[in-house]
Amino acid sequence: MSIRVGFLGGLGEVGRNCAFLEVDERIALIDCGLMFPEEDMWGVDLVLPDWSDLLERGDDVRCIILTHAHEDHMGGLGYFLRERNVPVYGTELALAIAAGRVEELGVNKDFRVVSTNSWVEEGPFRFMMIPVSHSVPEGCGVAFDTPEGLVVHTGDFKLDPTPIDSRPTDLPAFARLGEEGVRLLLSDSTNAEREGVVPSERSLGASLRNIVREAPGRVIATCFASHLHRIQQIADAGLADDRYLAFLGRSMERNVRIAGELRALDLPDARVVGVDKALSLPPHRVMIVTTGSQGEPLSALTKMAAGRHRWVEIDPTDTVLISATPIPGNETSTSRVISDLIRRGAQVFHGRNAHVHVSGHAAAEELKILLNVVRPRTLVPVHGEFRHLQAHAALGEAMGTPEVLVLEDGDALVVDGDRTTAERGVLNAGLVYVDGSGAGGVPEEVLAERGRLSGDGVVAVTAAVDYDTGRLEDGPRLVSRGFADEDGTALEAASETAAAALEAFYDKRRRGGAEELEAYVKRAVRKSIKSETGRRPEVFVVVHMV
Repeated sequence: MSIRVGFLGGLGEVGRNCAFLEVDERIALIDCGLMFPEEDMWGVDLVLPDWSDLLERGDDVRCIILTHAHEDHMGGLGYFLRERNVPVYGTELALAIAAGRVEELGVNKDFRVVSTNSWVEEGPFRFMMIPVSHSVPEGCGVAFDTPEGLVVHTGDFKLDPTPIDSRPTDLPAFARLGEEGVRLLLSDSTNAEREGVVPSERSLGASLRNIVREAPGRVIATCFASHLHRIQQIADAGLADDRYLAFLGRSMERNVRIAGELRALDLPDARVVGVDKALSLPPHRVMIVTTGSQGEPLSALTKMAAGRHRWVEIDPTDTVLISATPIPGNETSTSRVISDLIRRGAQVFHGRNAHVHVSGHAAAEELKILLNVVRPRTLVPVHGEFRHLQAHAALGEAMGTPEVLVLEDGDALVVDGDRTTAERGVLNAGLVYVDGSGAGGVPEEVLAERGRLSGDGVVAVTAAVDYDTGRLEDGPRLVSRGFADEDGTALEAASETAAAALEAFYDKRRRGGAEELEAYVKRAVRKSIKSETGRRPEVFVVVHMV
């Protein structure tokens, strides 16, 4: 009996991680992630995978398995469950953090906590979660026992010998699977281009403590809200310097609360205070841990940098610690925030001028070790831009992996005995935009129009025309917004062009409704403005027939 694996996100990009395994015409989804919008995605809040192929199959989708609690792996869960509510499996922490996202959308959930290294059965699926070290506690890989052999997905992982939670990647478990024979390995590729190994998370401890100890005033630190290991280390540095801790940002506050309840964070209650209390304390006794490590426009740190935060105003004695590196697409916004903070007098430590961040993804030597332990028949690199996938594939080939396939979003593969068949572009795998609380409400053409509006502005033309004679009764009137025309000559010329176009429409004895006339005038006005200025504003024309 053949099996099929498909990819709806995460291959050729960083984010939207979502794959599925199909056995006996039933589907198990592996992760359900989102991607944050790039700068040219105007008005878009989140970007999701396209699940339309799966939703069309209704009851064929049996469950979802979450590898860990990062947004790019579980942030889209609520949107999928709103369309097709199925059981969701994962570790206690992953499900607890995911629950917040799901509950915000008012979606009922069937969450099922599973133990690691124990087989679980759901319909035709038999799977096991395997502990891996990552930048969030309780990260896991997942192994499937299928009719075609073992299929292993590493999740996001690194081989950290001294993880903060003393829970290293379970190489012995992967080795046991390798001894049984792994038919297909799907493995994290994010750091495949990086030689050597990634330093241990624990290696940051001394550097963070030194920065905090030398800070003359407040310390304002930021990292991913789900990076609980990093939050613990930052907090430990603050506590070692006799500081009180205040947490800012909805996701940060929620995750810290959940992690505390599950003992994934160890913070003394007496040292955690609200922001109002922190602002009343001497600055050298305060550490604020906040959101905004990626320069997100609405995050607390970005507002502080812009002088728009309602509580925290950056002071020249402040020390800002950005314990993260920008994900692709966020480099410009992150750099802008750093510059704005420095402009306000703060001393800023970040990944390029201090040892304040290490990756949670395995580098090349670690990937080789895993390949040597698992020894798969077929390797498919996952999670990363195309160059990362290709670099990982090269490692696999150098290691002598019998078969290496580089796939992208929208591809699938079929495993049938000794044959592995790649199906290219057979799945809908486009970007689904979330605008507000609705998914799929922003078509590509609307996004393109928003881009044009943001670039050269908008010009609106209104006029009134006698329906029978075609005589111009009023106008044309032109109003512009965001369109650069300092002396008004371009709009004046466009107004004359609009009037001439209205007359020409009837002189040529054209007959049609307002819609045809408006389109005719719009073409003329756009051509006029382009000729005068070289710009292409969005033009809207409204003609009233009287």
